[in-house]
Amino acid sequence: MNTRAFTLALIISLFSMFMVYTYIEDEKSVINQRYGTNTSVVVAKVDIQELELIDDSKVTVQSVPSSFVQPGAFRKIDELENTVATVPILKGEQISKPRVTYPGSGTGLSRQVSAGKRAFAMTITDESAVSRLIKPGDRVDIVAAIDFSAGRKDLQKIMTILQNVYVLSTGMSITNNIPIIGIKTPREIKTMKLSTYNQYNTITLELDPYQVQKLTHVLSYSGRRPTISLRNNNDNEIINIKPTRLFDILGEDAAEARTYFSDQNKQAGQ
Repeated sequence: MNTRAFTLALIISLFSMFMVYTYIEDEKSVINQRYGTNTSVVVAKVDIQELELIDDSKVTVQSVPSSFVQPGAFRKIDELENTVATVPILKGEQISKPRVTYPGSGTGLSRQVSAGKRAFAMTITDESAVSRLIKPGDRVDIVAAIDFSAGRKDLQKIMTILQNVYVLSTGMSITNNIPIIGIKTPREIKTMKLSTYNQYNTITLELDPYQVQKLTHVLSYSGRRPTISLRNNNDNEIINIKPTRLFDILGEDAAEARTYFSDQNKQAGQ
């Protein structure tokens, strides 16, 4: 056996392993800088249905980059003991606090309001609130009609005044209560003393104090009920939405309308 050749091959192999290890570590460092270090989160091991009891056979812990961790995600399985899913949870999906509840807990609403936030209720209708299909835990945008010109149609605007607003309650149904009317529920849940779902005429939102003032102003002086649009719960992006005016709707006919309003304003001396 050629000892020199064996030694050389061994050195080359060790050097190659070192280079591969260095490359992998460099790539891990780049990934950590871009997405953050890994952290543990609880995810669904199987599909979990709405109102299904959650136990350790249905969840597991996975390690994910910190930038991919959802707000309110659970980090330990024992934190989910004796909880119930408030919405369907797919296999592999992170389990966060808005998605589960503790049956029968009478915590009330005040403990569910985040520090620095306020609970604000407003009346709704089928037309203004997505046919009353909004549930506690959903997220919504608030759209309002703005008319500061005493009826001048060329100055009226439709504006999205609030985005990604958390729904604390609909009527008397809050996020720690489970609707059980019209829904097939496990026998274990039916034996619990839970609040039932009812038709509602009000919706309670979680706002900061300045947002409370903005919405109060619209409700007090706009003369028109704001419209609530429902978001996907995983969509938390706040985007810049410009107001919509009559000219935006008219498109190619906007020039004709501008001429008309200009003539009208001249005749009125405005």
